[in-house]
Amino acid sequence: MMSLHRIHVFGSRNKAFRDDDVLQENVIYHMIRGGRKPERLIVSSSEGADFDKSRSRSVPYDHVILPGDRDAFIHLVLNDTDDRLMEKMEAFTTSLVILGVDVSTGRVVDFRAQEYLRYLPKEGTSPLIYPCHFVSGFVSWPDESGKKPNAIAVSPQTMDLLLPAGYYVLTKRFSTKEEPRRVVAAIYDPNRVEAALIGFENHLNYFHAKGKGLSANLARGLALYLNSSLFDQYFRLFSGHTQVNATDLRKMRYPSHEQLLRLGAHIKHQMPDQAMVDEILEKECGING
Repeated sequence: MMSLHRIHVFGSRNKAFRDDDVLQENVIYHMIRGGRKPERLIVSSSEGADFDKSRSRSVPYDHVILPGDRDAFIHLVLNDTDDRLMEKMEAFTTSLVILGVDVSTGRVVDFRAQEYLRYLPKEGTSPLIYPCHFVSGFVSWPDESGKKPNAIAVSPQTMDLLLPAGYYVLTKRFSTKEEPRRVVAAIYDPNRVEAALIGFENHLNYFHAKGKGLSANLARGLALYLNSSLFDQYFRLFSGHTQVNATDLRKMRYPSHEQLLRLGAHIKHQMPDQAMVDEILEKECGING
């Protein structure tokens, strides 16, 4: 058994080992074999390899590795802002399993299903949803001004790629480090898209209930939570890469079922603006600003 005692993080990807032309996220950690878990550990950071200019702080061990986390994910708590963020997230203790919700990666890999893709919908096809269909927190389909296909042929070969129509919450899987948000969510509303079956492209994750849709208010509340500043900031702390994986989303904490329903009641025809999303979350979940 190993116990973690110290972590050092390099803020720049190209300064720490620039003499070797290494462009990489770098972390140094100090662990002790057979040691007892400390109550606090040291987290330090620097832009490059100049440790004389590093910043150090002592943080609670349970803020870095959450109690009960069998995978022992490390959360890099680098400053007081991160500390406050961790404290706010302690209000959420519900897992997707408890909610009866799962999240999966979109089943349609377009280059593998190319012969079945159609630019415009027609008889014998179902909607195919890409990130480009996200508009104001909802799926707006079709997008005839873009370059992506809008439909997939329904056939015995594609049935395993399709899902029954229903309310789903979608997130983009990829972002750049420079984008203002890492997590971007949208609601697939079956009342806005007339279809019995639906396909989600592989650049998306979708939240579902055993392969079927969620209740309308649960989907709306979940999307609002995912689009909050608090969730996005915590996800960046939790995940050091720019890809939003289904596995990472499963590991996150969520509001209770009742709280999600209350959040969902605030969404009508479009997602509120960022300030309002954050205000609703604070009000309904008792989060101090």
